[in-house]
This record gives sequence, C-alpha cells and structure tokens, in this order.
Amino acid sequence: MTRTTWTSWPSREALSSGNRTRPRAMIAWSVRVGLLTAMLWGTFTSGRFGRWEVAFGLVGVAACAIAARAFFRTSLEHRLRPSLVLLALLMTAALGAQQAGAGVPAVILWCGCAVAALERLPLVAGLPATAVALGAYAAVNTDSWLATAMTTGGLCLAGYVLRLDAEARGNAQRLLVQERAARAAEAETAALDERARIAREIHDVLAHSLSAQLVHLEAARLLIEREPPGEFRDRVLERVVAARSMAREGLAETRQALSALRGEVSPVEDFLRQLVAAEPAEVSVEGEQRTLTAEASQTVRRVAQEALTNVRKHAPGARVLVRLEYLPDEVALEIKDSGRRGPEDELAVSGSGYGLLGMRERAELMGGTLKAGPGEEGFVVSLRVPA
Repeated sequence: MTRTTWTSWPSREALSSGNRTRPRAMIAWSVRVGLLTAMLWGTFTSGRFGRWEVAFGLVGVAACAIAARAFFRTSLEHRLRPSLVLLALLMTAALGAQQAGAGVPAVILWCGCAVAALERLPLVAGLPATAVALGAYAAVNTDSWLATAMTTGGLCLAGYVLRLDAEARGNAQRLLVQERAARAAEAETAALDERARIAREIHDVLAHSLSAQLVHLEAARLLIEREPPGEFRDRVLERVVAARSMAREGLAETRQALSALRGEVSPVEDFLRQLVAAEPAEVSVEGEQRTLTAEASQTVRRVAQEALTNVRKHAPGARVLVRLEYLPDEVALEIKDSGRRGPEDELAVSGSGYGLLGMRERAELMGGTLKAGPGEEGFVVSLRVPA
C-alpha cells in the first residue's frame, strides 16, 4: 500500500447513502431496526433493571443514536477530529453500559464502532480505533480465545469489505456522472452544430434576400426622387422609405438571430438600450446582472421588439418605460407606455392581431408567463421567464 492509501479518506460518493438503491437501503434499515429492537427487548425485559434504570437506558440509547448519526455526518464531510471524538464517546458509552450490566448493547456498540471506523475513516486513524474497540470487546468476552479471535477477525474483514464495497459504489457513481456529462456535452455539441447549420442557411437565403431588397429599394428611392414633385410622388416615396427602413430592421434582426444561433449574443440590457435609442424611452435594470440562456435571452428580446412595435403603431409619440429585473430563478421584463399622444396612423390598424398571442406562446414554451393589458395610463406588457 502507498502512503496515500493509508491517509486518504473514502470518497464522498462512497460514504454517501444517496447512491444506494431503494431495496438495498430498505434492507439495511430493516436489519438495523431489527437488531436495535432485539437488543432493547432482551436487555430491558430481563427483570434486572428498574423503571428508572430502563428510562435512563433508553435516554442513553437515544444519545448514542444521535452521536452515531453525527459520526456519519462528520465522516461524510471528511472531518477527522470530530469523528474520532464521537467514536470515543460511543466506546465510552459502551464501557458504561458494560459496567451497568447491559452487556449486549455494549458489545454491539464496540463492534459497530470497529466496523464503522474501518469503513469510513482513513486507515491510519481507522485501524487504531478498530483495534481499541475490538480490544475492549475481547476483554469482556467470555468465549474461548479462538472464538474471540475469529470474531474480531471477522469484524475486521467485514469492515474492510464494506469499505471496498462503498468505494466500488462510489467509483460507479462517479463514472455514471461522467458518462452523463459526456452525453450532455455530445448533445450540446450536436445542437450547436445544427444551430450553426441553420444559421448558415438563414444567412445564405434570408440575409442575402434582405440585402438585395435594400439595394433595390434604395435604387427605387433615388429614381423616385428624380421625378417632378407631386402628391402621388411624395406618397410613393414615403412608402418606399418606410419599406427600406423595415428591410433594414429585418436584416438587423436576422443578424441578431444568427448571432444567437452561434452563441454570440450581446447582453440583454445593451440590446434594450439600442432598441429604444431613437425613442422617448427609459431603460432601468434591477438585480444582479448575469448571462442568460440563449432561449431566455431571445424571448426577452423578441417580446421587447414586439411591444415597442405595438407602441409605435398604436401610441405614436408615447413615452415608454422599459424595466428589466434579474430575479434569483427568472428574469422579468415590463414595458409600459404613457398612452397615445398623436393622431393614429393608418399603419396602426394594419397588424395581423397575432403579436400578443405569439409573445404569450413564446413565453409559455419557456415555462414563463406574459400578461398584457391596459395600465394606469397606457398599455403594459409584463414578461417572466425562467433564467
């Protein structure tokens, strides 16, 4: 054995009971409860103890149970000194029980301490503790020296086998965790590859198409401006300029979507400030800022874009307040306007009516909520999504 073998603790996965199967845990607890019941029944129904002595003994059993639980916790946390102190208290309690005439509980405590020390402590500390516990057991045992030697040897072997079994279960648990992490990484890599492929397709088709539209609309604007001034010419020019602005915005949004697919997303608060740069709007950010998931980030961005588009269409000139709040397990976005200020443009009634429905469906797909309706002055859109 190397020096590390003597001084190293069993792994936390080995000492933890969380990786045990349900049947195994039930069997272990059944054995413990059965042994404890038999021990108490055989000890306190023998007629050797009075009522007060039985009551005091039950209190001592409860105290030993608490100390044993504390030992399991401190050994799980790899705290050597408290673990040894608790073992010493348990062995002292066994000595007291032996002196009081409760030999069976004393033997069980000594044997349990011996096995637990060998199973859960570093060997450099576990072996001496096991030797002390088994030495005390051998000193009070009335069997022949051969039977005592075989019993102590069996207990040592049982403790070491339990240690090896726990280490094997701990290694299996670590391998399982590593395998799951590897599979998750593979799935994430596959998803990133697919998103990159979709980004290339969008770039090659939609982005090029929008760029070409911008070129043609700009050419159309220049041609229209050469025509003699007139009402019809001005109206056509206005529509062409509006179409060019929409195409430019669509191209910018397409590029943002491509960046999101590639994982190159700017912070949400920066995006919101850029989104309202040309608007009479105010952006406030509350909470501890952090990087959001791609899905949550895109949901917040799309809802903000749709809400501001509705403000431009239905309440042109209104002042907008955008509030982004980082909560412990989610992010909240609230956009409210001060109501319509100017005459309603004919484009205000040109929407399909599915904007709010689409925002709500996007939020629900994320496991969040979206509420939209009249506020004290204008219209309020409130979004909450896990992040």
